[in-house]
Amino acid sequence: MGSRCIHNARMGILVLQQPKLSEPPMSSIARFVFSAFHENTYVVADPSGACAIIDPGCGEPAEQKTLADYIEAHGLKPEWLLNTHCHIDHVLGNAFVAQRWGLELAAHAGERVVLEAAEPTAKAYGIPFTPSPRITQVLEAGDTVRFGSIALEVRFVPGHSPAHIVFHNAEEGYCLCGDTLFEGSIGRTDLPGGDTNTLMTSITEQLLSLPPETRLLPGHMGETTVEREAANNPFVQAWKAGKPI
Repeated sequence: MGSRCIHNARMGILVLQQPKLSEPPMSSIARFVFSAFHENTYVVADPSGACAIIDPGCGEPAEQKTLADYIEAHGLKPEWLLNTHCHIDHVLGNAFVAQRWGLELAAHAGERVVLEAAEPTAKAYGIPFTPSPRITQVLEAGDTVRFGSIALEVRFVPGHSPAHIVFHNAEEGYCLCGDTLFEGSIGRTDLPGGDTNTLMTSITEQLLSLPPETRLLPGHMGETTVEREAANNPFVQAWKAGKPI
């Protein structure tokens, strides 16, 4: 495992993972915690600098500067703007990222209805919001998102939102899992398009079926692993036992 550098930023933490010189090329993964929602924004890059920005939650100018400064300081070249899903906390920075680096938004087509609700949701919360670009790069289960040497498999994991997807790097053993599975918890299912049974089925079939050592990089809180959640997550245990959740 590569070394990690932790930098405290406004309302968040930047976690940088880089390979040691003796290790083969691997992804560098930066995590930023943005907004009052404490949402995790990720920048995943390969050694050439090609990168993807996943779920940009940077709605405030200071947060946008933090993200841009990191990308510029490391000489990165953003090639993808990816949303696991389109709840307001995960799309606050979509417009900024799209305009700054000339990117189209890539997500599942089923999240369009969720994205359309982002602006009225922001108004209800009193959050300044620049409307997100529309989803023009449509992703489906089984697709592969490629940039540089990195390949992310798209998996369909609905239940928290109607068309939630995750991005799995099988070669390096990590999964950007959005708001599906957390350490000791699961994504909420009381928002429009959410459904507990659908989410638990998705988690069982699409996440817990991954190799146990797979790192889960969620949309909130810290990372966990498939093995840890399969053994200890109370929602997973209740589902396995046929108990109500």
